[in-house]
Amino acid sequence: MAASSRAQVLDLYRAMLRESKHFSAYNYRTYAVRRIRDAFRENKNVKDPVEIQALVNKAKRDLEIIRRQVHIGQMYSTDKLIIENQETPRT
Repeated sequence: MAASSRAQVLDLYRAMLRESKHFSAYNYRTYAVRRIRDAFRENKNVKDPVEIQALVNKAKRDLEIIRRQVHIGQMYSTDKLIIENQETPRT
């Protein structure tokens, strides 16, 4: 993989993770992070430049979907789950 292609993929990976952490719903947030990590790990050994570019284009479309869903989720937010409201343990 060319250096610029590698940098582009890493930037895209970081952007997707960063954006998915803005989901207001815990379940969506954890699912998105897990799916992003799994998808990038699954395709880390791809060497064909044409296939890499196709995967990058798909990831860019997915990033836009994540951004739209985050905005929609913020418009219709709900209360946090108990698992999200964990305080530091008292000693």
